[in-house]
Amino acid sequence: MTIRVLLSAIFLALAAPALAQAEEFLPLTTPVELATGEPDYEVGDLIFRGGVEIAPDKANIGGISGLDWWDGQLYAVADDGRWLVLTPEDVQGRLVDVSLVRIGNLLDEKGNKLGGKARSDAEAITRQPTGEWLVAFEQDHRISQYAALGGPATDTGARDDLGAAVELMRTAKPNGGLETLAIGENTLIACGEWAGTERPNCVHASMGGVFPFNLPAPEGIAEFGGVPTDAACKPDDTCYVLFRSYTPGVGNHAAIVALPLDGEPQTLAILAPPLLLDNFEGLAVREEAGRTFLYLVSDDNFRNCDGGQRAGCQRTLLMKFEVKGTAPPPGAPTVIAAAPATKATERPGTRPFPEATSVGVVLTTEMGDITIALETERAPVTARNFLRYVDEKRFDATVFYRAMRLDREPRPNGLLQGGTQFDPKRILPGIAHEPTSQTGLTHTHGALSMAMGEPGSANGDFSIMIEDQTGLDADPSASDPVWHNGYAVFGYVTEGMDVVAAIHASAIAPDKGEGWMKGEMLAKPVRIISARRAPSPPPPAE
Repeated sequence: MTIRVLLSAIFLALAAPALAQAEEFLPLTTPVELATGEPDYEVGDLIFRGGVEIAPDKANIGGISGLDWWDGQLYAVADDGRWLVLTPEDVQGRLVDVSLVRIGNLLDEKGNKLGGKARSDAEAITRQPTGEWLVAFEQDHRISQYAALGGPATDTGARDDLGAAVELMRTAKPNGGLETLAIGENTLIACGEWAGTERPNCVHASMGGVFPFNLPAPEGIAEFGGVPTDAACKPDDTCYVLFRSYTPGVGNHAAIVALPLDGEPQTLAILAPPLLLDNFEGLAVREEAGRTFLYLVSDDNFRNCDGGQRAGCQRTLLMKFEVKGTAPPPGAPTVIAAAPATKATERPGTRPFPEATSVGVVLTTEMGDITIALETERAPVTARNFLRYVDEKRFDATVFYRAMRLDREPRPNGLLQGGTQFDPKRILPGIAHEPTSQTGLTHTHGALSMAMGEPGSANGDFSIMIEDQTGLDADPSASDPVWHNGYAVFGYVTEGMDVVAAIHASAIAPDKGEGWMKGEMLAKPVRIISARRAPSPPPPAE
């Protein structure tokens, strides 16, 4: 894992839709840069926004040849007949890790694992607006439909566009077939793995019909034998096509071409040495708050460099780019869009030890009440410290001032922070640290956790978790003292998570805050009117 090294206030969580016959695990990753020492390197109309190298790991991750973005995750296929789901982790809009991989076998119409290289060589994946997945295969050139990955293949039906795409492959070489397949709201693009011939290499379909056409490799990669290798389409039916090439002694090249629904192709970028490149074969597009991001993934052909460089070895690189014109001005902080609360968000926190002694506290804010159960038995030092602030009215007229929003599903996601903000008239001396490995408590949805710089420095600032943030728990195996001890959980919200979510969705002041907190500070902090012990429940009737 790399995310802890990069930013000590951000964390990992595991979240992915249920898929059949899948193995899931936390992968081994290493951060990479497109250009060394230039984190926001610009090439053409693209801005590099982070990347990682993914190790083969126990599942032998590799051979990734197609990519698609849906519902906060990256869906991929590999040329050994497997599907993958990757959960990317962003910090301030930059890709810094992959926190979960799910992987399983693509199946045939009878629900059996695909047998042999000729049947299992998956090269492209795209999700239809109706929810089914389409997977393109080469060698045995075909397109299969899946109602769910991990389930059996189903018939694609009598579709002229898919029929034309398969027909395009009729005379294709076994290892040079349908590499590129993408669907928008009203369009389809499919390309074979060739270019520069009189024979059409692509099919474009829209409401106006189905048209074979030639999409040439752009200058800068054409001379190296560039061919289409994946595509992705936005809801407005603008599609992007990825070209790749490899030349011995020269290395890898890649190019991205934009295809508007009405208009000529536009080359967005040519990626060439000495940039960090590999055999890029997968492309996905993501739109977020009016910005457009492209993800590239490389196929290591199961000759991974993990364990040391050697002749002919390759890597699985996952990189994120932002399309220029959709990005904020240089140096501007990244503000992740607010998300409204859902019924799931409004659920109360769950106490791991409901029978343990606790004390109730009500935070009355200008947006509503938040009721907390302080874990006085499980975390006595931290809970009693919080109670002292309550009893001495040190929280009265303080504020919730920070909304850290995580760029992942489910939304909203992150934490809300408030308290004394180191006001010397309010704060008390720091307290002894109570790690979650000692208390048994955890940073699940609705948990309260002490803010701190290092263990033993917590005083009068605290955070409330929105969705599970268990990466903030103590990790006894970590060498860094902060992560070895984690943050101290001391209570859970029992009522008022809707209020927490509403405050979390308040407007952000982009220029407030310092360092990694810039872009997370509320434009108008929400006042905590008072903090009081909750009335004791009446005794049971005799």
